Amino acid sequence: MKVLGGSMELQSVWIIVGLAILGLMFVLAMLARLYRKVGPNEALLVYGRGKTPRVIKGAGSVIWPLIESCRLLSLELMSFDVAPQQDLYTNQGVAVTVEAVAQIKVKSDDISIRTAAEQFLSKTPPQREGLIRLVMEGHLRGIIGQLTVEQIVKEPEMVGDRMRATCAGDMSKMGLEVVSFTIKEVRDKNEYIANMGRPDVARIKRDADVAAAEAERDTTIKKAEAQRAAAIARAQADQERVLAETLSLAKQAEAQRDLEIKKAEFAETVKRQQAQADKAYEIQANIQQQSVIAEQVKVQLVEKEQQTKVQEAEIARHQNELISTVLKQAEIEKQRVLNLAEAEKQRLIAEAEGRASATRMQGEAEADIIFKKGEAEAKAMNIKAEAYQEYNQAAVVDKLITGLPEVVRAMAGPLANVDKITVVSTGNGASTGVSKLTGDMAQIAAQVPALFESLSGMSMAELFSKVKQIGDKAPRPTEIAANESVVDNKAKGASQK
Repeated sequence: MKVLGGSMELQSVWIIVGLAILGLMFVLAMLARLYRKVGPNEALLVYGRGKTPRVIKGAGSVIWPLIESCRLLSLELMSFDVAPQQDLYTNQGVAVTVEAVAQIKVKSDDISIRTAAEQFLSKTPPQREGLIRLVMEGHLRGIIGQLTVEQIVKEPEMVGDRMRATCAGDMSKMGLEVVSFTIKEVRDKNEYIANMGRPDVARIKRDADVAAAEAERDTTIKKAEAQRAAAIARAQADQERVLAETLSLAKQAEAQRDLEIKKAEFAETVKRQQAQADKAYEIQANIQQQSVIAEQVKVQLVEKEQQTKVQEAEIARHQNELISTVLKQAEIEKQRVLNLAEAEKQRLIAEAEGRASATRMQGEAEADIIFKKGEAEAKAMNIKAEAYQEYNQAAVVDKLITGLPEVVRAMAGPLANVDKITVVSTGNGASTGVSKLTGDMAQIAAQVPALFESLSGMSMAELFSKVKQIGDKAPRPTEIAANESVVDNKAKGASQK
């Protein structure tokens, strides 16, 4: 009986313990349901006991049923657009449309949380944002009316600062604060904003055009300076080339002059030797040699004239080449680049001086050639005179007879101009009729010796007396040399004695 009673007591103890554990678990479960926790982005307002609701942030609290109740209030940032549907008028009376973005949240202090709870706790988020937007749009309208379009567009930070400062009082009354206010877009229907930047755009474009023009001007100046330097260098090179060509032409003229002088000297020597050799031959040989010499002189004269013409043509060609290659190009350069006028002037002066020097030296060479030509002709005439002194009577008679037809032809020249002659003859006498004409011609020819004597002042008889007789031979050069050696020997012997 005692053992049975002891087991019954033990069972009762375990039952009591089990019931106590169940009751404790129930109590803990009830306490867990009554304990409310809130995060850092929320505020728990507990009301029911006391006059002022309790505010719990980032913690927890037991909410006793029947005597307390609680509501959550979000402390997170609210972001919404502030874009009035009506146009806003600036201080200038310009209608603009402004779109902005506002960032608003409930303040973190208990008083602001209680105030915000009083204002918005029973409203949904769209309703709450609508109320706040109306307040923000009103303040935005007032601020826009105090500013100009330029200030709104160019100083959006200033608009945000003024918006936060203006809205701070009203937002504080609602337990809110404006974290940020940013102008997103400003536009108008009259294109005031678009035209506002045009003066600056035009000014910037003008400055860019001016800078480009100045750069182009500097580039043009540098190019002109480089071209001027190149033109000066070309002009100096042309001057040196013209000077070299002038000196070359002068040297050619001097060489040509020396050649002509040598030719004249050689011709003089040849003619002198030929004249001395021809003295030993007969009259006919002398006449033929004289003709040959005369023809040679004519040929040389023609040759020298042709050489002179060739020289003149060469000089003209060089002048034309200089004109075509230097002057024309210089004139084109002068028209194209006005800055090259001074260099072109200096080059033209140098060319003119070179041509003047060449012309002067050419004239001196031509004068020297003419002088040598005249001297050679004079010597040739002297040689002819020496040859004429060797003529005998036959040669003189031959010259007179061969020249007589020309004299008679010249004297009878007036009769050749008579178209018609009518002869009336009576037949009396031997000098009548047609024979009268021939007799007159004979008388005219007979008057030639008298004409010669009257013009020359010399008597024909005295002239023939001084001329060697026909048949007398001129001494040959060997005989003359022998006679001269004999005379020299005699003179030496006389001097020795």
